[in-house]
Amino acid sequence: MIEFFMTDFLRAVLSLIIVVDPLGNIPIFLGITSDLTPKQRKKAFNIAVLTGFTLLILFASVGNWVLKIFNIELYSFRIAGGALLLFIALDLLIKTKFEARGYSHAPEEAGAVPLGVPLLVGPGAITTVIIILESSGFVTALVSVVIVAALTWLILRFVDPIHGALGEVGSMVVSKIMAMLLAAIAVQYILEGIREYLTKLT
Repeated sequence: MIEFFMTDFLRAVLSLIIVVDPLGNIPIFLGITSDLTPKQRKKAFNIAVLTGFTLLILFASVGNWVLKIFNIELYSFRIAGGALLLFIALDLLIKTKFEARGYSHAPEEAGAVPLGVPLLVGPGAITTVIIILESSGFVTALVSVVIVAALTWLILRFVDPIHGALGEVGSMVVSKIMAMLLAAIAVQYILEGIREYLTKLT
């Protein structure tokens, strides 16, 4: 029982950290905050983590009610969510540059949008949390969000030395690897949803 819980828990954490992808997004974070002072950048990153993961905790708390209100079965959400994650993964694999035009560089505004939402926490992360909630329970979903938030904060806290170590090429490689893993998770969600649907029919 404990071994099953740990496997399920690790899968939840890994799925969420891959979707959030703080390491792969480092060049984007630095690009958007390039006009800020180190103090302003730190403030923007703190706001980004707080904004993004407050939203995830909200969905971890009420996600099941959302499904019930709209009478959505978990297998339907797995298939739809998997398709969405697959689209995001393919987009990440194909794109080579992020366009930051049109975004404000005020620390509070840049921290909330676009850093917090949708870069850290977008549709993919929200979908992943709801699937974790429905398949593994509230405790697993909540703890996973907290752990990923802490890891993301640590990465952003030391973003400059991490970026210096990885470089532009290293960051891109990490991003592409994460995108491939995300694509695999997305396909797994779709297959699980189809399997659950076929089981219900029999």
